[in-house]
Amino acid sequence: MTRKLPPRRLLAVAAALALAGGPIDAVASGTGPHRKTSLDGSEQVCPLGSFHCAPRPYNYAMCRPNAMLAFYDPTLSRDSSVRDTSNTYVWAQHVDSSNQTVYHLSGNVRMDRADQRLQADTVDYNDDTTDYDARGNVRYQDYGQLMAATHARGNDDASTGIADDVRYQMLDSRGNGVANQAQMFDADHTLYTKATYSTCDVGHHVWEFRGKSITVNKETGRGVAHNATFRVGNVPVLYLPWFSFPVDNRRMTGFLYPTIGHTSRSGYMLSTPFYLNLAPNYDATLDPRIYTLRGPMLDGEFRYMVPGSSSTMDVQYVPNDHGTNDPGTTSDTQGTRRYRVTLTDTVHLWQSWNFSTSIDRSSDNSFYYDFGNDLGGAPVYILTSSAQIAGGGKWWNASVGGTAYQNMNPFLTDASLPYRQLPYANFNVDLPLNRWLEFGMTNQFVAFRKPGYVEGSREDIEPWIGADFGTPAWFVRPRVAWRYTDYQLSNGYQDYGYYGLLGSGTSTPFMQKSPSRSLPIVSVDSGLVFDRNISLFGQSYTQTLEPRLYYLYVPYRNQDNLPLFDSSLMTFDYWQLFSTNQFAGADRQMNANNLTAAVTTRLLDDGGVERLSASFGQIRYFTPQEVQMPNGANTVSPATDWSGSSYVAQLDLQFSDRWHVNSSYQWSPNTRRTDMAMLQLQGRLGLDGVVNFAYRYRKGLMEQYSVSAVYPLSERWRLIGAWTYAEPIKGVVTPLKGTIEALAGVEYDSCCVTLRLVDRSYVNQGYYGVAPPTTPGQTNLRDNAVMFEVVFKGMGSTGGQIDPLLHRDILGYQ
Repeated sequence: MTRKLPPRRLLAVAAALALAGGPIDAVASGTGPHRKTSLDGSEQVCPLGSFHCAPRPYNYAMCRPNAMLAFYDPTLSRDSSVRDTSNTYVWAQHVDSSNQTVYHLSGNVRMDRADQRLQADTVDYNDDTTDYDARGNVRYQDYGQLMAATHARGNDDASTGIADDVRYQMLDSRGNGVANQAQMFDADHTLYTKATYSTCDVGHHVWEFRGKSITVNKETGRGVAHNATFRVGNVPVLYLPWFSFPVDNRRMTGFLYPTIGHTSRSGYMLSTPFYLNLAPNYDATLDPRIYTLRGPMLDGEFRYMVPGSSSTMDVQYVPNDHGTNDPGTTSDTQGTRRYRVTLTDTVHLWQSWNFSTSIDRSSDNSFYYDFGNDLGGAPVYILTSSAQIAGGGKWWNASVGGTAYQNMNPFLTDASLPYRQLPYANFNVDLPLNRWLEFGMTNQFVAFRKPGYVEGSREDIEPWIGADFGTPAWFVRPRVAWRYTDYQLSNGYQDYGYYGLLGSGTSTPFMQKSPSRSLPIVSVDSGLVFDRNISLFGQSYTQTLEPRLYYLYVPYRNQDNLPLFDSSLMTFDYWQLFSTNQFAGADRQMNANNLTAAVTTRLLDDGGVERLSASFGQIRYFTPQEVQMPNGANTVSPATDWSGSSYVAQLDLQFSDRWHVNSSYQWSPNTRRTDMAMLQLQGRLGLDGVVNFAYRYRKGLMEQYSVSAVYPLSERWRLIGAWTYAEPIKGVVTPLKGTIEALAGVEYDSCCVTLRLVDRSYVNQGYYGVAPPTTPGQTNLRDNAVMFEVVFKGMGSTGGQIDPLLHRDILGYQ
């Protein structure tokens, strides 16, 4: 029998709605690594060739079928916004309404309203008071959860109720558990007695929380568990007499998940961070740590946001380091107080102007070597501190500030640091004059400071005017610039210089106090674009052919009397074919009378995906390259008389959605030798696997092979490995030869737990780029690290050091 009743806010056991909402949402802390996924385990695969891949969503597809889903109806509406205006429809084998106030429903009772459904053996409902009483095999479903109980009663208008012998299952985040009783005081406050929570299979909990009582306050977004234990299987692992957790994404005060790790320099480490939600716009984290080889450390972070300003400050403090110093290091830290301070701050001043500060300082240059050498941490050699005021408009931008550096390589002195820039100022203009003509200017002033070296200020000005003519089928882009660079030197500039030729073959060092350089830079960039439709292997493609000519003229200016503050020779690559300068920085401007010829062809499929891109080019020199960098003997290298640069070729090929090839090659016609070669191959193995091979060669610098893979053995098991090997380079003294890094691991993924075990053998990062030490007894060139990580899905993990390492060493790892 079916009967339509008047609309009500929620008929029957609405009080049980919050039962799962508290514990399940508790894992979605803003500070934890919780990630949502669909129940079928669907996920987005990282595109081939991507350097950064999003974390892999939790996969619940391997979980056992849930017995509670027997009454789940996927066709039920998931729109909860229309509850208040929807009618309630009732199905029952028997309806007794003789009282005209109390409806007695029995026999497979079902009540539907919008996204809600209640089923029970019998239900009594008072239409006047909105009291309800559901008994026998009570089942409830809405857009986010399933719930089963033996008995539920309460009041619909007051949003109160009590449910006995409760089982629940969340449909989106998968959390589930049981409770002896759930009592709802109102729509926002619920008390659960003897409740559990887990994301594992119902009836097969690998881990769970058990609390004598759990209180959920949706108004504040907090839940509190009393006398709670965290259990793995039936073994209690952690007891918490009082435990506060979030029930939504709002921040809250409480302990974060601890971290356990091991480093060769500091021993075993235990971190127990505590989060302080001080106000909606500022918070703090206190992270006391213990290092078995060095002692205690306190790490504190403070963040705030106010209108027009935001800041983060992080301080690490070691009151007494009882660890030892490595032979050959340049600082003595044993028995000393040590610290590191990091501050970032941005303040809006007015209109587009902002003041930004970034301070990063340490007590000594061994701090990162001793405390930052985590399993996957990258070596830190320099700390940079800066402050600047910056602003801009539609056609201009400007900044003024200063930058300083601190040496963090314990095996080098401060002579390895770049020049400090105290202060610097930039002003840039890019102004369209009409639809094809454009005027611009770059202006930079820098005062360079470095004790013991020539110091001074430099002003670099480059106004330019350029045009852009063309259509989608062709383009011509002429550009004319004038570059003026002026120096004001100090601090013993007479004692510094490079040996240049003066007079009739005499060689003597020289440097002027106020040297300058002034020259024009003229270029014309032009190209054509042809395209046609072709068919290859039964597939239709659009092929392009894009020839390009680039002419550059820069007259020669002798620059041997200019200091080298921040300039260096850039690595030659395909994009250098179209660059106005082969030197980074403003201290050197190359001379040129060059013509670059290059051609690119592409294959685009019907969906617009670029399946192939191949480019080839060379620079032809009509005059010698006379501007050179000083060599190691403090003399200027002689001019080159090459007629052409190295031939440069690059290929990017994605011949299927599962395989990608990227390669570059440079061959010098002058030395008739390979200058650079690179080949990188990546393949996708199912949804969870990836394999990479790479070869890199740079003449006189490196020859390196690397292989990495994530190989899925089954739905649950994955093997992880990476290996990097460097061939010795003749004439180059470096510890980076042989096996640089070898990594092997295994990952087990179950319904609600992920386990990772990784072993890594690697060259000690303190020696990267440094010649082997000659200090007797200093032979610790290699380190070994073992890390075990447990991830309780929906609750975070015991550590976060393995993921960054695997992302760095395995391209495409998720």
